[in-house]
Amino acid sequence: MSPAWAEAFRLVFDPYNIVVMFAASLFGLFVGAVPGLTATMATALLVPVTFFMAPIPAIAAIVTATAMAIFSGDIPGCLLRMPGTPASAAYTDEAYAMTKKGLAETALGAGLVFSAVGGLFGTAVLMVSAPALAEFALKFSSFEYFWLVLMGLTCAVFISTDRPLKGLVTLFLGLLIAGVGLNNPAAFPRFTFGNTDLLGGIGLIPLMIGMFAVSEIIRYAVSDDGEALIVDRPIGNVFKGMWALAVKYPKQILRGSALGTLIGALPGAGADIAAWMSYAMSKKLSKEPEKFGTGHVEGIVESGSANNSALAGAWIPALVFGIPGDSITAIVIGVLYMKNMNPGPTLFTTNPQNIYSVYLLFIVANLLMLPLGWLCIKVAKRILKVPRDILMPVILMFCIVGAFAINNSAFDVLVMLVAGVVAWILEENGFPIAPLILGVVLGGMLEENFVSSMIKSNGDPLAFLARPIAATLGALTIAVWFWPLVRRRLARRATSAP
Repeated sequence: MSPAWAEAFRLVFDPYNIVVMFAASLFGLFVGAVPGLTATMATALLVPVTFFMAPIPAIAAIVTATAMAIFSGDIPGCLLRMPGTPASAAYTDEAYAMTKKGLAETALGAGLVFSAVGGLFGTAVLMVSAPALAEFALKFSSFEYFWLVLMGLTCAVFISTDRPLKGLVTLFLGLLIAGVGLNNPAAFPRFTFGNTDLLGGIGLIPLMIGMFAVSEIIRYAVSDDGEALIVDRPIGNVFKGMWALAVKYPKQILRGSALGTLIGALPGAGADIAAWMSYAMSKKLSKEPEKFGTGHVEGIVESGSANNSALAGAWIPALVFGIPGDSITAIVIGVLYMKNMNPGPTLFTTNPQNIYSVYLLFIVANLLMLPLGWLCIKVAKRILKVPRDILMPVILMFCIVGAFAINNSAFDVLVMLVAGVVAWILEENGFPIAPLILGVVLGGMLEENFVSSMIKSNGDPLAFLARPIAATLGALTIAVWFWPLVRRRLARRATSAP
């Protein structure tokens, strides 16, 4: 075993780190099991706690909490028909239909076991592909990074929403927020309006907490939905029959895991998009499509594999290029920078033990999911009976304390509250938040690489296409821009043809 791997094992299996993983697992299971509290919210709420941790325990807390939250979102979906997280929404009706037929343990068992399988598959892909991509990324200059960031922003608009124009609006809003302050190549104060608090820019973490946690609290406060009634049926052995399902649906497991990893690696997509696409593919390619919606486990097997494999897939661009695959890794990138684990190809060469530790953390988190997920299912009815009127104010209190603790600044609390209101207004009107967050995270990188490239080329824009890799990335990005127009033109020709 190499010294780097030996050090990674020591870091991951340190007693303090194991305790952190157990605590974060329980926290993630609780957050995911409560409808309205998302895995992204769990990540945002953990960030202030990670300030007081070493790098590996900080990453361990986030990895385990998000993996658990994505799974436990299946529990209220199955028992209440209220998905705990967006990633569970794709197959909520299917799982609830199984519960009404007395098959709750099969639905929950499939969600648990195949989420773990999908997570391990995604981790294997991360271990294989990330080092190879990092070696390739060492050849990148500012020209290649400019096109790569631009492609990431473009994909976020077209993939994360069925209304690209609204996604484009929120993307530009995110880029505008990224331009505030002195954090630009010229160090010129922009959009500060004479306010000294804005000179340092708008903090990413208060913004995240506001947009993903406070917005959900506001949504609950204005909602007139009453407390849902849990389906009161006994839940048996959730592991019974799982091997038979694995033997019956091996293609579905592999297909869901592969698709989830691929979708997770696309900027701005995430586990919820992966789960919806996987469920749709499962229904389309199934030999029994008529059974879908009536309590058929096949769709749960495939999309359950996809949602957790997407988590690991999202770390591939985050670690190699510093481009988040979803809103969770957008927060993680901020944590990595705070812990001096700057994302990029050099992370794989200068601190390989940290990367190997991340691999091990994913493996341990997905293995921990089996016993702790089983325990969570057993106590799920008690968790789901926590009154929201008590829970939401407590979460708001933690949000305020967390936002203030970052810089001991009341201004960050104000940023968090304003961001929460803005996010709620946008989502209520159908505007997606993911492109906005991606714009904030990548806006500075886009500007920096553009200015650096223009200085290198003495202002010649053709230099952006002079290098082979840059030209390929540029061609792909421009093709994505014009593909909707080409598709419409082809569709019109097809309809007008005799």
